[in-house]
Amino acid sequence: MTTAQDVSGTTVSTLDRIVAQGQVWPRMAEKYGVTNPVPPWKSSLDGMCDALDREATALPPLSRREDEDQLSQGAYQALPFPESQLVALAHSLITRGVVDEEALAARMETVRARLDAHDTCG
Repeated sequence: MTTAQDVSGTTVSTLDRIVAQGQVWPRMAEKYGVTNPVPPWKSSLDGMCDALDREATALPPLSRREDEDQLSQGAYQALPFPESQLVALAHSLITRGVVDEEALAARMETVRARLDAHDTCG
């Protein structure tokens, strides 16, 4: 049985940079010329939350929701929904040792490089 853990007191510098840079879907969609108001990652986020809730091994459902509430109202209150939900989930998974922060940061850099390469091609 997993004991309750307050993840809101832990900072995740990779995620703090997202907040500081204002990386929200409307801004990114405008930059890359996307007209869809729903972020392309939203369905993946929903699926991930459903899978985590169903399996309840990496992150108990109640803990995930409590973490999301705490972080969305605290550290990530500057982000709109669903960005706040996405970043809160990443924060929770990093803090609980399910996801490695350096691996996430590296993956984000890879994606950013692809986006920037696409941006310069057009």
